[in-house]
Amino acid sequence: MKRALAIVHVAFEDLGLLEPLLAERGIATRYVEASLGGLAAEDPLAPDLVVVCGGPISVYEEAQYPFVRDELALLERRFSADRPTLGLCLGAQMMARALGSRVYPNARKEIGWSALSLTPAGKESALRHLEGTSVLHWHGDTFDLPAGAHRLASTEITENQAFAWGASALALQFHAEAAGVALERWFVGHACEIASTPGISVEGLRRDTRACTPAVERAGRALFTEWLDSIEL
Repeated sequence: MKRALAIVHVAFEDLGLLEPLLAERGIATRYVEASLGGLAAEDPLAPDLVVVCGGPISVYEEAQYPFVRDELALLERRFSADRPTLGLCLGAQMMARALGSRVYPNARKEIGWSALSLTPAGKESALRHLEGTSVLHWHGDTFDLPAGAHRLASTEITENQAFAWGASALALQFHAEAAGVALERWFVGHACEIASTPGISVEGLRRDTRACTPAVERAGRALFTEWLDSIEL
């Protein structure tokens, strides 16, 4: 049986729509909580797939959160062996940092639902399924495009919304995996950030989630299906 390792930073930011898709393919998923310090004991090359999930911290806060160093080391080993790796939001930032790029605060936070602008490379990738579909954005940081990476998508606020690197690494700054009632956990877990960010509210996020969920569930499943096929998982 093939195995996936999902690295989580907060319990409610999990694999979302991706988890049942992996199960349908007979891929067994195991979660590991990065903050509890178990990453140093993990074999970076053993899982057939590593997915780094989102979270409310910053990659450059390794002084406050020392586990970040272990996470980056694991990713560096994955990249050196070109092993299948997927990053979601914070996970994409971790991937960029592990590939030698700078991660830093964005000009302003990007929280809410909006569509992506795909690059020519993005339109030829699995992200083509997301064209015209609003996805969830929830980040305050951004990153420079790593050397050798191909930018796949942008938004007005964030130039580097997605990139591909090597044969089997995909980084998504946005959340193609998050939709539906599960986001009620996010509205509680991120209550302080919502309250302190001008222009957003729980009511607005909930309304947009209801409106956008059917489309992103279809498009997200198509995206992940095509990408998993491309890396033969």
